[in-house]
Amino acid sequence: MNSELYPARRVAEAAGAARAAGLDVLLLTPGPDLRYVTGYDAMQLERLTCLVVPADGEPFLVVPRLELAAAQASPAGNTGLEIVAWEERDDPFRIIKNRVGTAGNAGLSDHMWAMSVFKFRDSLGAARLTVATEAMRSLRIRKSAAEVAALREAGAAIDRVHARVPQWLRPGFTERAVGARIAEAILAEGHAAVDFVIVGSGPNAASPHHELSDRVISEGDVVVVDIGGTMPSGYCSDCTRVYSVGEPPAEFSRYYEVLARAQETGCQSVRPGASAESVDAATRSVIEAAGYGEWFIHRTGHGIGLETHEDPYIVAGNETLLEPGMAFSVEPGIYPGAHGARIEDIVVCTEGGFERLNHATRELVIL
Repeated sequence: MNSELYPARRVAEAAGAARAAGLDVLLLTPGPDLRYVTGYDAMQLERLTCLVVPADGEPFLVVPRLELAAAQASPAGNTGLEIVAWEERDDPFRIIKNRVGTAGNAGLSDHMWAMSVFKFRDSLGAARLTVATEAMRSLRIRKSAAEVAALREAGAAIDRVHARVPQWLRPGFTERAVGARIAEAILAEGHAAVDFVIVGSGPNAASPHHELSDRVISEGDVVVVDIGGTMPSGYCSDCTRVYSVGEPPAEFSRYYEVLARAQETGCQSVRPGASAESVDAATRSVIEAAGYGEWFIHRTGHGIGLETHEDPYIVAGNETLLEPGMAFSVEPGIYPGAHGARIEDIVVCTEGGFERLNHATRELVIL
């Protein structure tokens, strides 16, 4: 699995992407870019871990001595990549400077801690520091077959969690209590980490990024449940479904039907050559035509992979043309205030259109 998901050729591909972006070197510290290129899920520490990928030259991975065994045991240890361990008394930034020499343009991973950015600024002198996003985006935005399989596995795992949610949504339970059970289920269904749990009941359903609260769920409440986690593979899940504790308000039922049509329309608009913004327009047009446009207050979706939110973003103004392998959410929402709703699936653009990676019912679940 690891050799397919994190192939050794990615180091050379990263060097090629650096050249294409006009960068002399990539400096990738712990985070999704480092994991993408090497498979190494390194810890974020004050001690520097950094993959150095010259546009022309030999790449190497700098790690603290106490993390050497972990780096060697990761997929990075099977790539032939040179691993340079530094001792507590060493200056790893100087080690990199001495090996890289003069670098005109250095691309830094966008998850790099500020203290490391400033230390690279000081050690690399005249080098122009910029983010490595342009180079890495060109690699990460299209998922390989192995990556799609990992996302498909993540989707199935979070679907299993949603299948269990109805047993906990009962009058008298707080959002926090339900959220705790969902978090346990996310791990039990195969995730390595819980990334977020949103349980928005009643008026809290109208807040898209609502934090768990001690609000007690009551009969007649609409509840938005948006959950996701990271699988052992490193790839993420994200899925939103809506539940009603008893019969929902009549006005809610009217706009939920509109929302379901909008979400389906957005999914059906996904195909190679369509723009990211056209998918946003497809969902938005249905909602606006029904008179709920002012209550659709966010973009239609975001890319997903080693991060829950990454390129491509499905939003007005993004003219990126969809290609097979691009994976992203389609998640329109309507939030009038007294209640709200969002339906979210992860989809992958395919040669013939799209594949939906979430299959839990999109019908309103009335408990």
